[in-house]
Amino acid sequence: MTTSKGKKKTGSQSPASPLSPVASAENAPDAALPIVGIGASAGGLEAFEQFFRACPADSGMAFVLVPHLDPGHESLLTEILQRATAMPVVEALDQVAVAANHVYIIPPNREMAILNGVLQLSLPEQARGLRKPINAFLRSLAEDQAEDAIGVILSGTATDGTLGLRAILGAGGVCMVQEPSTAKYDGMPQSAIAAGYRIPLRCLERFLFPVP
Repeated sequence: MTTSKGKKKTGSQSPASPLSPVASAENAPDAALPIVGIGASAGGLEAFEQFFRACPADSGMAFVLVPHLDPGHESLLTEILQRATAMPVVEALDQVAVAANHVYIIPPNREMAILNGVLQLSLPEQARGLRKPINAFLRSLAEDQAEDAIGVILSGTATDGTLGLRAILGAGGVCMVQEPSTAKYDGMPQSAIAAGYRIPLRCLERFLFPVP
């Protein structure tokens, strides 16, 4: 199986921005830390559990999860996924720098972005049916991390995440899509595959759409 990456930007690419004031030396993100943004919707719980049972706890990557959550209910996803991995699993907090071998989950009724490796939470501006939280976070991740960004789309309906993968690929990062036949709902994986964003990541070969 071969792997592919997006083309790295050359020429006029500007140097990395300094850390924002909120990311103090004590709370600064790791240098050159690969950050994995993972989106899922319907059927996502099972897919997340399978994902983290298959991934090593010492990969050196940070994982940021963006599931479609009910905005009116407290999420139990952190507790459930903690049983599937030895990595710490926490609900994301505003102005927290991500760290290697940690899992962060977006809270209910929040939008999330990342700037200089630091999570940025805000209240949604759009009505629930119009939001595309996975696209929004993956685009932010692409802008912030460039070739160190990794985008993953798991089980879910509709198309959220497809445009986010395009941004990551364009920034030189890596994209991964769950093999549709293993997804409880294959809408989101199929959308990404139809758009051509099906680049595999070795640690989860059995979930990936095969690439010749």
